Amino acid sequence: MLKLFFDCRYTRTQVHDGISRFTASLVEAAAEKADVTMLISDPGQLNLLPDLPHLRISSPTSLREPWVARQLNPHRPDVVFSPMQTMGGFGRSYPLILTVHDLIYYAHRTPPRNLPAPVRLGWRAYHLSYLPQRLVLDHADAVATVSETTRGLIRRHDLTRRPVELISNAPPAVARPRDPAVRGTRDLVYMGSFMGYKNVEAVIAGVNRLPGYTLHLCSPITEDREAQLRALADDPDQLVFHRGISEEDYARLLEHATALVSLSQAEGYGLPVVEAMAHGTPCVLSDLPIFREIGGSAVAEAGAQLVHGQDPQAFAAAVQRLEDPDRSARASTAARRRSLEFSWEDSADRLVSLGERLAAHGRSARSR
Repeated sequence: MLKLFFDCRYTRTQVHDGISRFTASLVEAAAEKADVTMLISDPGQLNLLPDLPHLRISSPTSLREPWVARQLNPHRPDVVFSPMQTMGGFGRSYPLILTVHDLIYYAHRTPPRNLPAPVRLGWRAYHLSYLPQRLVLDHADAVATVSETTRGLIRRHDLTRRPVELISNAPPAVARPRDPAVRGTRDLVYMGSFMGYKNVEAVIAGVNRLPGYTLHLCSPITEDREAQLRALADDPDQLVFHRGISEEDYARLLEHATALVSLSQAEGYGLPVVEAMAHGTPCVLSDLPIFREIGGSAVAEAGAQLVHGQDPQAFAAAVQRLEDPDRSARASTAARRRSLEFSWEDSADRLVSLGERLAAHGRSARSR
């Protein structure tokens, strides 16, 4: 069985973000098909990870990161997979797979605020040119990405000579999706960060045109950012900031809401979208190539309605169209059907198959 070391050091300790959810879901599915060891840097990460063997190593933002292989080589992994593209690889004796989720920060260079100041500075410098990315990716043995949209961008910008494997996001299994015949409550759900490119301001502008609706903003947020967004609401009572939400409460919102909403200006995948569709929850989204890819047939059948990201009136009109019971039922059915085309099991199959090919090639090269 493949001895797979899985880098879980970007997992959160309390509430998942996108990378964290991708990591926890994929490592659990991969453990059904390979001998998996999770790499962590903070024991608190185990709160959100499956109960699997783990190895504690240095932080991914440590000065030791370029030479992290020194900590892994003695354990003789067959292959190491990282859900990010920044894992160090100098001096390694194993095949390495790096993941590129998106190219967002080449257009929107503001780094996440939770990173240390020196890391934010390096982040900006890294994204001034595609050259650093090319050097990092070509140092790996293979590259993974989560969507055909991002794979196309990687090829367009000639970011790597390595093979690029599609290892998609997927929703959790939903045993009992919502009844399409039951009309949703006047609740809208936003799950995502509050960085500038997420364009939450436009969503609030749209909600200002929807009296009687409540927008639930589910993710953790700083006090300053929350105050900025509250100031944009005509009726602040229409905004509910959960400041981080449990999996159970998030699922309950999706089960009853009119729609999940996002007017993001850029995405590599949009995991909340497929999570909502798994519940049979319609989506109102900005018209991006990635949302067309994820929505697939659900877009054609109005399971996901796409609008211009800077048109609050079009956003409000799309939400109001879902007040029609027949349209809402069709959208719910189409969304659920499309979500079943994604699964963590399929993604784990792709990962393990890629790992086995790389491990076999490495053994063959060493024997020669």
